[in-house]
Amino acid sequence: MLKSAFAAIAATLLLSAGAIATPSNSGAEESFLRSLHPATGDVAIAGANAVLHLGSNYYFLPADEAKRVLTDVWGNPPDVAEGVLGLVLPAGKTVFDDSWGAVITFEETGYVSDEDAKTSDYDEIIENIRAAEPEINAERARGGYAEQHIVGWAQAPTYDPQTHSLIWAQNIRFGDQADHSLNYDVRLLGRKGVLSMNMLSSMSHLAETREAAGKFGRSAEFTPGNRYADFNPATDAKADFGIAGLVAAGVGVAAAKKLGLLALLLAFGKKFLVLILVGATGIWRWLRNHLKGRAEA
Repeated sequence: MLKSAFAAIAATLLLSAGAIATPSNSGAEESFLRSLHPATGDVAIAGANAVLHLGSNYYFLPADEAKRVLTDVWGNPPDVAEGVLGLVLPAGKTVFDDSWGAVITFEETGYVSDEDAKTSDYDEIIENIRAAEPEINAERARGGYAEQHIVGWAQAPTYDPQTHSLIWAQNIRFGDQADHSLNYDVRLLGRKGVLSMNMLSSMSHLAETREAAGKFGRSAEFTPGNRYADFNPATDAKADFGIAGLVAAGVGVAAAKKLGLLALLLAFGKKFLVLILVGATGIWRWLRNHLKGRAEA
């Protein structure tokens, strides 16, 4: 389910994902697994100035191996793996198993203010996505892909002001699939940007994925000098959006170029495409109005 869920997400973005490409026999799978170098315990993410405290319950694959998994095993185009810093999976599970995987990236967005965390209307984001579904699905149909439907939040966006971590999850149905797709997002805010952990699974794995997402939010941290509290307003860049914009970007940044939201497009860039679930024009209308309202205020 994990492989097909990721392929469906990539197809939503690029409308060019091919069939899932996995080794054709157990011998090939074993050979691929022997080529990997999983790490446990405290894992440094050099490209993000961050550390993941994984313990023994999860393991980390470095960037080059994560990219091979995304392209060679899960069947995604090379562009989808661009900018990926690593992949985390649960101990005892391989990249071929029915489980979840967390794609790790970092975006130098600048300091993201959390002042709007308690006042943002996240249900409005979902409603705008749904309103845009006819347009999205028309584009998907032209590309030969099944319709998608946002069932709702599997977990509404939740922000922890102590750890400066943001978690949300979406329940998505592709076509007539019985076991809906699950997209869990964990964001850790830092001095210069956002560490992203995007977990791909199915709703049948909701409980274990939710538990892992909560642990990620508490176990990931930036190194000294790069933490949220280290922000210096006199010298550091600041993002043009807050928590609501971060959530909206996570579910609809594919439409940024179309609507001319260059600040967000440049902030997240091409690398962030691996984390996008839907290219929803409606959500970006909401975000554009939201940012306009902030500017007027």
